Amino acid sequence: MTTILKILFFFAFILALGFGFSWIADRPGEISLIWEGQQYNTDLIVAVTALVALVAAIMVLWWLLRTLWTSPHSVRRFFRARKRDRGYQALSTGLIAAGAGNAILARKMSARARGLIRADQEPLIRVLDAQAALIEGRHDEARRLFQEMSEDPETRELGLRGLYVEANRLGAHEAARQYAETAAEAAPYLPWAAKATLEHRCRAGHWDDAIRLLDQQKIAHVLERHEAERLKAVLLTAKAEDQLEAEPSGARDSALKALKLSKGLVPAAIVAAKAYMREDNLRKASSTLEQVWKIEPHPEIARAYVRARSGDSAVDRLKKAEKLEALKPNNYESLMVVAEAALDAQDFKKARAKAEAAARIASRERVYLLLADIEEAETGDQGRIRHWMGQALKAPRDPAWVADGHVSERWMPISPITGRLDAFEWKMPFDQLAGPIEEGSVSEGEKALASLPPVAKDDTPPQREPEVVKTPPRIVEAEGPVIDAEVPAKSAEPEEVSAKPTKPEKPAVVVARDNAPAKETTVVEPFFGRPPDDPGVKDPALAAQEPKTRLKLF
Repeated sequence: MTTILKILFFFAFILALGFGFSWIADRPGEISLIWEGQQYNTDLIVAVTALVALVAAIMVLWWLLRTLWTSPHSVRRFFRARKRDRGYQALSTGLIAAGAGNAILARKMSARARGLIRADQEPLIRVLDAQAALIEGRHDEARRLFQEMSEDPETRELGLRGLYVEANRLGAHEAARQYAETAAEAAPYLPWAAKATLEHRCRAGHWDDAIRLLDQQKIAHVLERHEAERLKAVLLTAKAEDQLEAEPSGARDSALKALKLSKGLVPAAIVAAKAYMREDNLRKASSTLEQVWKIEPHPEIARAYVRARSGDSAVDRLKKAEKLEALKPNNYESLMVVAEAALDAQDFKKARAKAEAAARIASRERVYLLLADIEEAETGDQGRIRHWMGQALKAPRDPAWVADGHVSERWMPISPITGRLDAFEWKMPFDQLAGPIEEGSVSEGEKALASLPPVAKDDTPPQREPEVVKTPPRIVEAEGPVIDAEVPAKSAEPEEVSAKPTKPEKPAVVVARDNAPAKETTVVEPFFGRPPDDPGVKDPALAAQEPKTRLKLF
């Protein structure tokens, strides 16, 4: 750009000079000069041309005199610049060699650069020496060089970075933290220092210090505005959680500030609602949860909203759940909260309808378990319960708080794995991701509902009451004592019929009236491959062999 401006200026000067000569040529005139009694006459154009030539000659003469006067310095500067260029060339080659892991070449180029450039004038020589020392495994020398660089204002940040890396390598985390904090205080725009300091302050619970450091990064334009506001909202939410038990009003203010920065931050809304509940301000708590529910329907918000008042009945909780559904209709979480509340209120029809609608929207483990609970409470049909339990085993898991592969039951501001701030996300665990759904295909929920077995019916035939057979009375003479036994009549009440007769102590002996030899008959025990020995029921085979006489039992 500068060269173009110079060229344009040169052409403008030539154009102006030509225009001036042309203007003078169009207006001819003479100039008379009397000097020491002599008169000199000349044309105007000749006088102007001579004047311009004189000025040009003076300028050229001045340049020649100045060049001759400054030539020794110029020669020295030329050779010094040439030497410096050779030194920087060696330094560049050495840094490239250090980056490639060539310690021998890096050390050689460092020695050459020191001979061509003064080390106190070029700090990169120390950097090259430190890198070469690290490659060769001489960490003590490298730390000494980094310490020297940290004491120089020009290389302070580079020296602190090197000391921080070395401290982490040795496992000296406290020393690494101190180096990072020193660098962050002096230069909050350094990402590595700010990140390390921020993570440490978050682990230690120093939320105010972490927020102050985050504000410094925002002022230094290290973070974008939306990213800085999101991280600050997370820090304010964590601070509110710590303040909830001891200082509910402070927790409420911190959570509300977090919601202003990030309107859909679910943990902040829950903390704010709990703080309002501790202040017996149920209306504000419900309003806060409703506002976030419209943006981000979440089961934890639904649970806090439905059970905000501990004295509510199941019907009252169902009405609150239906209000949430009205705020966010045709939503999986809205349908689920109504279905769960309806099950608690024993409204099985509504619970089943909402749960089946939720299953059509998303095939997940939670909805099938809920359908199994509804089935057990309403019908008790084991076949249908097993069907829903089988669908729950095959279905993907519901979303959970996940950070760096770690699944947590509750939200946390930092990851327990890496210490990263705002790492937890409400999403499905990566090992339970569902496959792609083809266009026009039936959803998994529709398939599960279509394959539902019908309600089981009891097809077992009813038990018939035992019939009592009446036998005509006959008189039978028998040896030994005779006991009259009345034949039981058929009773209208089945409970009055004895299922098991009294076992006779002796075998009965039946004697015919015509003095025929008596036949001895042994009573058979019941439940041995035949029906119970009911007094009114006889085996047809034995009945055919017995004479038609009146029985008397001992």
